[in-house]
Amino acid sequence: MPMNAADTSWILTSTALVLLMTLPGLALFYAGLVQAKNILSVLMQCISIACFASVTWVICGYSLAFAEGNDWIGGLQKAMLLGIDKTSLTGTLPEALFVMFQMTFAIITPALMVGAFVERIKFSAVIVITVLWLILVYAPVTHWVWGGGWLANMGVMDFAGGIVVHVTAGVSAAVIALFLGARQGFPQGVRPPHAPWMVMIGASLLWVGWFGFNAGSAVSAGQDAAMAMLVTHMSAAIASIVWLTIEWVKFGKPSLVGLVTGTIAGLATITPASGFVGPTGAIILGLAGGIICYIAVDFVKSALKIDDSLDVLAVHGVGGATGTLLAAFLAVESLGGAGLPDGATTMSQFGVQATGVIVTAIWSVVATAVIVFITRALVGLRVSDDEETEGLDFIQHGETGYRL
Repeated sequence: MPMNAADTSWILTSTALVLLMTLPGLALFYAGLVQAKNILSVLMQCISIACFASVTWVICGYSLAFAEGNDWIGGLQKAMLLGIDKTSLTGTLPEALFVMFQMTFAIITPALMVGAFVERIKFSAVIVITVLWLILVYAPVTHWVWGGGWLANMGVMDFAGGIVVHVTAGVSAAVIALFLGARQGFPQGVRPPHAPWMVMIGASLLWVGWFGFNAGSAVSAGQDAAMAMLVTHMSAAIASIVWLTIEWVKFGKPSLVGLVTGTIAGLATITPASGFVGPTGAIILGLAGGIICYIAVDFVKSALKIDDSLDVLAVHGVGGATGTLLAAFLAVESLGGAGLPDGATTMSQFGVQATGVIVTAIWSVVATAVIVFITRALVGLRVSDDEETEGLDFIQHGETGYRL
């Protein structure tokens, strides 16, 4: 199959859009949600993860995820990108571009987890966790779903990363938060976001970048990408309105932070289904994502008592799982979807989707627990109480975000 210039142009653009999601989208989104004394620590964590994840991806991550291997993991024949040059193709794309496109996914996924451990984790621990997590969690699960592994062979439907990105990051983030312990004063004494305007700017960049994430996952410039872009936007808008409405009714005032949290919930929920559903499915996923993720935020903090500080499990984990499961029902042609895999029924496909979510969640818990123990032994996990009180910006990085 020869290289296609239109496909290549779109994926070049999508790659830049997905990197924009982390740098600076996610970084600003998270930075605005923490206290002013911790803003630089969050920015530092996000940009450092981008650097370390990029190098890890080139050394072995891409090969473990996408090289030929067995049902569980890829081989090392493409470690250090061996054998990949300007003439190498993956489908209609230069393989160098496919490597780079997938690298941006490998960057944002561990960066999402930052939201669970802000304001109290050691910077060195973030680096160790990122590298180990990409190798032990992200690369294997990517191989299972997108690299020809056992879930791909079962026919799992995960267009852009409901399982690969959101379930892995959400579940692993909660595990890290559990081992790390809550912030001082959690839950009643935790301060509100210091810069809601920054949160909105970050969320807006995420929204725009998500078109590269979902529509780019068509890996072509055509009808699939166009529909994925449309349904992604609709789900985000609807979930935003749902979150706004719930807050307005419940508290009498709709908040900016609440609205954009709904935006991210809608985007996470549509992600696995974005290449399979039509506009009707997008409306249902937006409603479901907004309502279910709103309930999950309170459940994780109040019932489970986990200080998942910026709601990574509730928004990304629960949203990604919800979209993955509902894809089995909403992809049917009668609702304007692309249809189920050959021979699949709604219930048989739901079984495949549920298997993907459950096994990935279990693997994420086990592997992340091991990673936390290794990290704790190597560099420690948490700053001292006095350092937490002073703020990570000055303690960990010798800088301050504001000089007022």
